[in-house]
Amino acid sequence: MAIVGSQPNVKQRRQRTLLDLIARAPIGSQDELVELLHQRGFEVTQATVSRDAAELGLVKVPRADRHIYATAEAAATGNAYDTRLRRLLEDIPVRIGRSGLSLVLVATPGSAGAIAQAIDQSSLTDQVGTLAGDNTLLVLFETEAALERWLVRFMTFQPSDESALPSGRPSPAASRVANSEAPR
Repeated sequence: MAIVGSQPNVKQRRQRTLLDLIARAPIGSQDELVELLHQRGFEVTQATVSRDAAELGLVKVPRADRHIYATAEAAATGNAYDTRLRRLLEDIPVRIGRSGLSLVLVATPGSAGAIAQAIDQSSLTDQVGTLAGDNTLLVLFETEAALERWLVRFMTFQPSDESALPSGRPSPAASRVANSEAPR
């Protein structure tokens, strides 16, 4: 069933849906928003999306090789997805190991996919990619310098409270991780 403008609260529901869409995925154009809203049953035009974006105070922020929509609040605090990554890492302890030009991140069961997606959407761009299993993810790099830059930035997302780490292990300091090898 298509949701049209004459139904009560359609504008509010449409705008909530629009905010949810930009919070969940990097969306770079109004055409993308129109298509995604159509998929959710909203009959909208690009002009409607443009008005909604203006009313909601949405802005375009740089993300990797393009610009995406974000709320003004998210843009003011940096990359909209950095906040999500920071929150995940506050809730899910992560240990870091290293093997060559790959970092091995070990977290709680079932969380690796969410962490990998948050990394991919964040302003961390030195990685070639991520590969997630259930509780373990690999972050792959092309060069040693890229790995080192990424690790230093990633550590700023990690909580500084050592008690948040699994098994009471010490905090994974960047210098220790950078010079160690993951167990084989």
